[in-house]
Amino acid sequence: MIDSRAIVDPSAEIDETVEIGPFSIIGPKVKIGKGSWIGPHVVIKGPCTIGEDNKIYQFASVAEDPQDKKYADEETTLEIGHRNIIRENATLHRGTIQENGKTIIGDDNLLMAYTHVAHDVVMGNNIILANAASLAGHVTVGDYAILGGFTIVHQFCQIGTHCFASMGSSISRDVPPYVMVGGQPTAPHGLNMEGLKRRGFPDDCIKDIRKAYKLLYKSKLKFTDAIIAVEELSKNRPNLVPFVQFLKSSSRSVIR
Repeated sequence: MIDSRAIVDPSAEIDETVEIGPFSIIGPKVKIGKGSWIGPHVVIKGPCTIGEDNKIYQFASVAEDPQDKKYADEETTLEIGHRNIIRENATLHRGTIQENGKTIIGDDNLLMAYTHVAHDVVMGNNIILANAASLAGHVTVGDYAILGGFTIVHQFCQIGTHCFASMGSSISRDVPPYVMVGGQPTAPHGLNMEGLKRRGFPDDCIKDIRKAYKLLYKSKLKFTDAIIAVEELSKNRPNLVPFVQFLKSSSRSVIR
């Protein structure tokens, strides 16, 4: 299953079912779980843990040193879950000791060609990064978020669950759950209705999310007052609790 032209460090822990293509380089302290496919010309540097049934295409650079001037060869890691697809020329970097030493990618994500995941990023599950979307250091991306092609996200930003960013978005503040953003400068453009419907959100839940969105974006309330209003609305509406928690935890303020 390992092409004779690949270079695999003897200390790497590779499940016997893993396929590795020609001219790929697998470094020390790399673990790859069963059923994963590593294409040709892939470079995976350790420490790095890759789960099961992942597919990594040609010329991807996985677990390289972080692009951080404070980095001084400390041992940090990249953790990748299961069933992710990482396409051509994607770049994924390890964490730094300034955070928790880890870059984390969850399960069932699609990282298209030329995407970049910087140091200390935390990605959830079922996320799509379209071609050339780039996440700066310390960014957090929630489940089911979709970032259009050439979207860039400023360091330390939070992208909420079920968000959608249109092509070429330049995100420098947090994006609350369910919100759709786009344009230059990037601004909110309603809710990700199509995504919510595809994922089976019931009509009454969507109505509640609409009300919360209007309080945050249409009521002309100050941000702090909008949080109070949304929190009041969330009483007996548990589906809005993540929305309130996100607003309260925002450290860079939200796109408004």
